[in-house]
Amino acid sequence: MMEDAVISQAERIAGNFLQEQVKSAYQIIGKGFVNQVCVVETESSKVVVRMNHTDTYPSYVKEKWCMEQAAAIGIPGPEVLTIGIADETAYMIQAFVEGDNGLDSTVLKSDIWRQLGKYTKLIHSIPVKGFGENLIDPVQGEFRSPSHAGSDGSWLGYVQYNINSLTENDRLIGLGVITTVQSQRVRKRFENLKEKTFRFGLIHGDLSLKNAMVNRTGQVILLDWGNAEVRTVPHGDIISVMQGQIQDGNPNKEDFKAFLDGYGIREEDTVDMNSLLLLKALDNLRWAIDQSQDRIESYAAFAKQVVDIIME
Repeated sequence: MMEDAVISQAERIAGNFLQEQVKSAYQIIGKGFVNQVCVVETESSKVVVRMNHTDTYPSYVKEKWCMEQAAAIGIPGPEVLTIGIADETAYMIQAFVEGDNGLDSTVLKSDIWRQLGKYTKLIHSIPVKGFGENLIDPVQGEFRSPSHAGSDGSWLGYVQYNINSLTENDRLIGLGVITTVQSQRVRKRFENLKEKTFRFGLIHGDLSLKNAMVNRTGQVILLDWGNAEVRTVPHGDIISVMQGQIQDGNPNKEDFKAFLDGYGIREEDTVDMNSLLLLKALDNLRWAIDQSQDRIESYAAFAKQVVDIIME
């Protein structure tokens, strides 16, 4: 959709909800958002309208639920005013948050990461059930991972699927991500994970400076819960931060330490983290091979990076 059309649609959605004439609107571009995001202003209100195709509506339901749970335990975030579907477009309207994006803020990056670490510890205390990325029961806080060929959608099913995929004819060998010898070593790592007892909790799933705002008082506000899911904690969020570190060097070593300090965990206590990062990287690549051909190249490049770091 062209920028003008995106803005016009956001104006219509916000105007209908607020029942006011729109004074101005603009699109937010360049912060890595998956959604189309616009700021719309009327005489008495200023809101953010996030839009996507209709099949993302359940994700907006999940995000709204997560932000409400987070706010209840003291994690600042934008207030969700409404969610809905209009003209075959799923949308979420949020109150506008004043401040600078974490990428642009003059506040020390390590201070932002330390605060994100504190928030992450709180997030992991939110009561949830199940495993996976789909919120199926907001009342019970129950999440589920969709089952697919080779996995029943459970944690053990997820691990076993990735073990069973490590065959001599594995596409990942053909892509140059792992060698036959490495495949056997990866299998042992994943078999070991099946013997471990993990705690499962809610994770944000995309902790980064771009998903933080800092207001004029220095308060850090957490954005974008689209990747939230129930995973092993604290591992799930820590490995997503490690992923950013590997891909673009952000956070750097000092900022990553600040994040762990904020959470209250030492680097030497992050046992099993490498195996879980490897599991996620290979599983994401297998998903791309099955479901999203255009992402295979980038997912394979990242998986190869992870293999090279962990299996050296």
